[in-house]
Amino acid sequence: MSALKRTALTVTAAALLPALAVAPASADTYDELADEKHPNPPASMSTVGGAQLGKPGTQVGLGPGAPVLPKAVTGRSWIVADAESGEVLAAHNAHWRLPPASTLKMLFADTVLPRLPKTEMHRVTRDDLANLGEGSSLVGVKENNTYSVHDLWLGVFLRSGNDAVHVLSAMNGGVSKTVQDMQEHAEELQALDTHVVSPDGYDEDGQVSSAYDLTLIARSGMQKKDFREYCSTATAKFPGEQVEGEKRETFEIQNTNRLLTGAYGISPYKGIAGVKNGNTTHAGSTFTGVAEQNGKVLLVTVMNPDPEESQAVYKEAGRLLDWGFAAAGKVKPVGELVPPKSATPSSQDAEPANNGAPAKATAASKRGSGGVGVALAVIGGVLTLLTAAVFLVNRRWPLRRR
Repeated sequence: MSALKRTALTVTAAALLPALAVAPASADTYDELADEKHPNPPASMSTVGGAQLGKPGTQVGLGPGAPVLPKAVTGRSWIVADAESGEVLAAHNAHWRLPPASTLKMLFADTVLPRLPKTEMHRVTRDDLANLGEGSSLVGVKENNTYSVHDLWLGVFLRSGNDAVHVLSAMNGGVSKTVQDMQEHAEELQALDTHVVSPDGYDEDGQVSSAYDLTLIARSGMQKKDFREYCSTATAKFPGEQVEGEKRETFEIQNTNRLLTGAYGISPYKGIAGVKNGNTTHAGSTFTGVAEQNGKVLLVTVMNPDPEESQAVYKEAGRLLDWGFAAAGKVKPVGELVPPKSATPSSQDAEPANNGAPAKATAASKRGSGGVGVALAVIGGVLTLLTAAVFLVNRRWPLRRR
């Protein structure tokens, strides 16, 4: 029996318990005779965020009235979480360390974006564009041309431009320093599955992250105004090549996040506001997204779904978001998105002890105006005591209307 069928049967059985008691449902892992296309997840993984998240297979606690998980979800690793409370509603191999592709650019942006003023101008050198991986996605940055930091970030978020990443890395002190900075920031966020080798997410030996970590990173990034602006921008103008004596032209670039812009058979998802997609040979397709509906804000990450379905990573992320919005308040959380080390009393602990159940916030913020991509909830802003840990919770994400 396939892993997908086992997962569906397990979840369905939990949903149909006569007493409808809230209890975690753990699906079996992959078939014992796995091949290279369908490898087994580790028997045990990190327990950051809760012991249940360290188990292989699907983790979900269905309560009364909770819908079963969608059957057509094939990602090797995925997670659905409440962006405000940090509760993990459901997960599948959440801590499996896998190649992240360009979703790693979220960590690059969360690390470097605050360090460079958006109005700063930079003239690109040959060294800035050295060592780009073969077949890299590019926005069209040209040597001996001048760009603003703002232009370059649009190139990173919309076109996933590795050329823009390398120029910004040069402005940050070089690729090696940027990699080190990103690794240190990942450890501060307790994204401990993540190992950074290249700032652009290009396939490199040992470069890995997890659905759990990418969700943590996205949650951190969405607290930054400029990060929110860039990842929710659908189209923008990018500077063309400078020609002496002529007016510099621009060309239009479009965000490659299909749930944001549509295209290729995908419709824009209601309430979507970013965050980042990726695709490489070893990583397959990866995606982290955030969306709001009816005042509820969810984060979802999907890593390496079965490529047989066209645009599978977006379709599966949409199905999980649909499930999350329908299941909110009807499931027992299976873990939590942990706060950064600096926000906890015991900041020296690599993996915080917990029982797998997320803490509850004791304060709530006022709701802003609703609407697609207009206002999303975010951690940060109000200090609230959470079971022996002071953490920032419940601030709105005021995204501009697209």
